[in-house]
Amino acid sequence: MTSNDAYAVQAATVETRDAARMMRRATMASVGVATTLIVIKTIAYFLSGSVSMLSSLVDSSLDAAASLATLFAVHQSMAPADREHRFGHGKAEALAGLLQAAIVAGSGVFLLFESVRRILNPAPIDNSLIGIGVMVISILLTFALVTYQHRVATRTGSIAVSGDRLHYLSDLLSNAGVILALVLASQFGLVEADGIIALIIAGILLHGAYGIVNGALDMLMDRELPDVERARIIEIVKTEPRVLALHDLRTRRSGLATFIQLHLVLDADMKLRDAHEIAEAVEQALITAFPGAEVIIHEDPDGVEESDDHARRIGV
Repeated sequence: MTSNDAYAVQAATVETRDAARMMRRATMASVGVATTLIVIKTIAYFLSGSVSMLSSLVDSSLDAAASLATLFAVHQSMAPADREHRFGHGKAEALAGLLQAAIVAGSGVFLLFESVRRILNPAPIDNSLIGIGVMVISILLTFALVTYQHRVATRTGSIAVSGDRLHYLSDLLSNAGVILALVLASQFGLVEADGIIALIIAGILLHGAYGIVNGALDMLMDRELPDVERARIIEIVKTEPRVLALHDLRTRRSGLATFIQLHLVLDADMKLRDAHEIAEAVEQALITAFPGAEVIIHEDPDGVEESDDHARRIGV
């Protein structure tokens, strides 16, 4: 199970309006933290000249850009469905995820070359205590943000927030690496450590970009919900005693919206009104379990042969 699947499975039953408010606050918080870090890291870089500090500064700058894109995407994804976008705008989150991945990957490649250059041509680091102090502040701010984003992503299942959280989770590790590089260079004379740590940070960024791309593509390609959630849907349907069977379960997620389609097999002699009432009951049960979900149910009479084309469809 991927990290994005884990968020989807753990997402609590929160109303769409509440989820939207939490997502907006999380993205605004990330922009605020990134801006603060850019200011203090810029000062620290000019005082220390550390390439690891530069790498962390570049990372924070790109995080700010990615967070701004996420803020815009979250706002756009929550726009209601309109005449041109009948299924809403939820995939704006995935597009922001791809942009995040491109930004992070670009910074990773830049740092990769810069770290190799510094390894081959090591330089002394000045004012290391200033750098260490700045990185400690960065770690504290980032840890608070990541903790908050984790809570929001868990409750909403937002790929944009979880992708943004991945940026800052990588920052936690890279900031700790910068402190290590500063200590090794200033206290033990290991000036090569600065470039080596920067190289490791570049690897973290590239790995994070890969994870963001996977999550974004899952949404853009309408990947099925995790098996745990599909099993939950099946169990909910089975609680209706008048349902004989179900098939052709299809699911996907787009932003905060969850789409569920399925066929119910009902008694062939049942009245149309009764079949409609059963489908309505199942739909309401699913919406209760998946707030804001769009549920489409087709009723099939028991005993009617399915066409060959229908039988080939991927279902339950």
